[in-house]
Amino acid sequence: ALSAALDSIVSSRQRAAGIPRTAICSDEVFVRRVFLDTIGTLPTREEVVEFLKDKAPGKREALINRLLERPEYADYWGMKWGDVLRVKSEFPVNLWPNAAQAYDAWIRTSFRQNMPYSEFAHHLLTAEGSNFRNPPVNFVRSAGSREPEALAAAAALTFMGERISNWPPEKRADLAVFFSRVGFKKTGEWKEEIVCFKPPSDAGSAAATARLPDGTRATLAPDRDPRETFAQWLVFSANSPFAKNAANRIWFWLFGRGIVHEPDDSRPDNPPSNPELLTWLAKQFQSAKYDTKQLLRIILNSDTYQLSPIPPDGQPRSAADLASYPVRRLEAEVLIDAINRITGSKEQYMSMIPEPFTFLPDDIRSIAVPDGSITSSFLELFGRPPRDTGLLTERGTNITASQRLSLLNSKHILTKINGSRKLKDLIQSAPGQPEAVSLLYLTILSRYPTGGELAAVAAYVPPATSGKQQKLNDVAWALVNSPEFLYRH
Repeated sequence: ALSAALDSIVSSRQRAAGIPRTAICSDEVFVRRVFLDTIGTLPTREEVVEFLKDKAPGKREALINRLLERPEYADYWGMKWGDVLRVKSEFPVNLWPNAAQAYDAWIRTSFRQNMPYSEFAHHLLTAEGSNFRNPPVNFVRSAGSREPEALAAAAALTFMGERISNWPPEKRADLAVFFSRVGFKKTGEWKEEIVCFKPPSDAGSAAATARLPDGTRATLAPDRDPRETFAQWLVFSANSPFAKNAANRIWFWLFGRGIVHEPDDSRPDNPPSNPELLTWLAKQFQSAKYDTKQLLRIILNSDTYQLSPIPPDGQPRSAADLASYPVRRLEAEVLIDAINRITGSKEQYMSMIPEPFTFLPDDIRSIAVPDGSITSSFLELFGRPPRDTGLLTERGTNITASQRLSLLNSKHILTKINGSRKLKDLIQSAPGQPEAVSLLYLTILSRYPTGGELAAVAAYVPPATSGKQQKLNDVAWALVNSPEFLYRH
């Protein structure tokens, strides 16, 4: 019912604007899309076949529920929030490796346990203690500066979707007051730091007042951290943009475009494309007590999310129109994980920082790499963000000529395909060539090949040809280089 209400809001606006809407996507398209959007993971051949064979009317909803309970869910959404929260050991953030690891583990555990988003934000805004032992304190340490205005800017960007550089000076100064009592102490342990409340120097100080972003005045007791006052307003005030910003960010991650776009640049002259939809989503999020999975269920089960990627009239349209599912390239980490899943290969990630580790376990997936300082040439080429600013625009999502050339010519990728025992066993397990091609398509593109595609492969690999394994490896290489594989659709 809630997903239908979402569709009603979207479709009524489309009708008023005369925007046609495309049809619902096929099961083949849906299964790949929902795996990638929910857990950042390509479905296996077996998972695709099982879903396609299932004739139950509620199978899409059931699949969504299963995916939200998979361990990859926490890794994938932890990766997204690692970008926002600047989880990175070294310059310019300088969390240090022990702290970055602890921070990353806390974020992923929060998603694994489905911590309410309100509680998640409150921990980050008000935490005190060791950067190694109480990971949320790294939120203020990652701001790039210890000045109150820098801490205020990080809070506004992360939880309000606003860049205070656009605010009047007096409003920036007002918000900075709530972060003016954050203290930092060193300990005897190397690179450990304690974040704490720094009370006024005058023990007899009277309560002061400060202006919140909505213009209301708050009383600040001298014995209470002002961050608590700001956090209470942020999460519970009717005038706070907290719920809207959170819903908008989730919408952006599922559709590639926020209702307010960019999601971290909310301002009066950048209004939402559908204000009614944004308000409704925020209310649903609040009603669900900030249960992120529940908001995801509402969106993922909607017809709006399940539309075909093909525009209804064959004409490209703005992603804001929601007339069709917006096609967009896989993230760097998701792409290399997908290639590794197909070929049965692994990546080797090494930290250039000497403590507390040098090499990550070789079975770690790229979406689970815990530190923005640990990277690879592939991840950098395909737009993994450096995690320097917390802005979502840091992540590169457009395909470039250098990326195309790398996939076409990279020894790294070609070695994975030609040396893949998994692909070899797959091809050899098929009773005939058409069956082998079908297995390749199911493994790489999550669908069966068309008759035309089978004919094209047969023309390239005649049944009696020698070197059939290599030629079918060439087919796999061509599929990996196809837009259908590189893009979520």
